[in-house]
Amino acid sequence: MIELLILYVLLKHDLTMYSIHKRIQESFRVFTTPSFGALKPALVRLEKRGCLRSSKIMSDGGKLSVFYSITKDGIRELKKLLLSQFSSNPLQFLSDAKVKLCCASFLSKDECNEMLEEIKSNAYLHRINAERILNDEYTPVDFYQRIVLDNTICEYNNFISMLEGLEKDNARIS
Repeated sequence: MIELLILYVLLKHDLTMYSIHKRIQESFRVFTTPSFGALKPALVRLEKRGCLRSSKIMSDGGKLSVFYSITKDGIRELKKLLLSQFSSNPLQFLSDAKVKLCCASFLSKDECNEMLEEIKSNAYLHRINAERILNDEYTPVDFYQRIVLDNTICEYNNFISMLEGLEKDNARIS
């Protein structure tokens, strides 16, 4: 997910590693907070794959700064990452889906519809799994588990409703 975030924040401006980190923090900290230790290797990977280009610039104060910019390959990679399949892990899915939704404006209307459908089908699957556990007479569920499962089902219902609203809004956009 960190590579997606890096590419997305570089769409509008060339940035230093510090500025990339700051932009990710500003826009996505409710979903994820990558460390500098994760950021640097991701930048190196993206540059090796031709998704980024770096340039060293000397500041007025004499300090050398490395600026990163997205390439055409990076734009294609961003689209690929946004449209890639989700983790089967429900916690990872929900976090990744929210991040991808925040980046959806980058996609065309059809690509956005594709992503929304993929997210919605996964959300239905995870909600059904929670309902099965809650209603399975052979699986003992104590009071706390029942409360958490009820809340999880409500959370997925709300998430699915939001997705349906986004689909309707996307259909209105010409």
